[in-house]
Amino acid sequence: MTGTLVLAGTPIGDVADAPPRLAQELADADVVAAEDTRRLRRLTQALGVQPTGRVVSYFEGNEAARTPELVEALVGGARVLLVTDAGMPSVSDPGYRLVAAAVEKDIKVTAVPGPSAVLTALALSGLPVDRFCFEGFLPRKAGERLSRLREVEGERRTMVYFEAPHRLDDTLAAMAEVFGDGRRAAVCRELTKTYEEVKRGPLGELAAWAAEGVRGEITVVVEGAPEKGAGELDAGELVRRVRVREEAGERRKEAIAAVAAEAKIPKRDVFDAVVAAKNAAHSAP
Repeated sequence: MTGTLVLAGTPIGDVADAPPRLAQELADADVVAAEDTRRLRRLTQALGVQPTGRVVSYFEGNEAARTPELVEALVGGARVLLVTDAGMPSVSDPGYRLVAAAVEKDIKVTAVPGPSAVLTALALSGLPVDRFCFEGFLPRKAGERLSRLREVEGERRTMVYFEAPHRLDDTLAAMAEVFGDGRRAAVCRELTKTYEEVKRGPLGELAAWAAEGVRGEITVVVEGAPEKGAGELDAGELVRRVRVREEAGERRKEAIAAVAAEAKIPKRDVFDAVVAAKNAAHSAP
């Protein structure tokens, strides 16, 4: 008989959140594949358990090479436990490749449910939770990041992202540019840890706050786009409001940004409306 692959959720902060079955699985597994064996050692010490099986590393750098080895053990009947540094394997962590390979060999795959930064942040955000999507990490390069955000500009579901603290200000600024300064969001920092913090507000305000520097593990939750026509102004009204601000002395760029914030829509929508109105005026007889 073939073995079983077990995906085990691990604490995202407080070790007391470890699922009750985790200690037993760690003790009984024939092979424990860990993203970081040093962190695994600290976890097992905290749980008061000693793995009896073979412990191997399984991280981004060796995932491709080690997967066939683990599949071979599974085919031979082993119970393989996969744990990552925090949360559930496969969710922005190593695991997907091994799961896919096990499924292809018709090997049983099960899970030990555990803490999830995605669901924890979503629940704490104060934003709609009836429909949501997880977008993982955004690209590091500014152009690629903007491109990825524009792909989901009209996404109506609440969106959840992971981000590194040193890139948070740039990411929030890019989100404000694409989704609109007024789009609601929540930055969840150090979830379940001593210095847990949830900062809620419009993207524009959060971007300004993050510019001062933020530390810790970060999860960002962003409100989905409003229904088409719900609370939105038509193109003519957007152009009129920009014109009023310009006549009052504001530069066009600032006027567009202000109108976008008022309407809770991306600045690009207002810009496009202004350009279209200008082109239409030039082409008129």
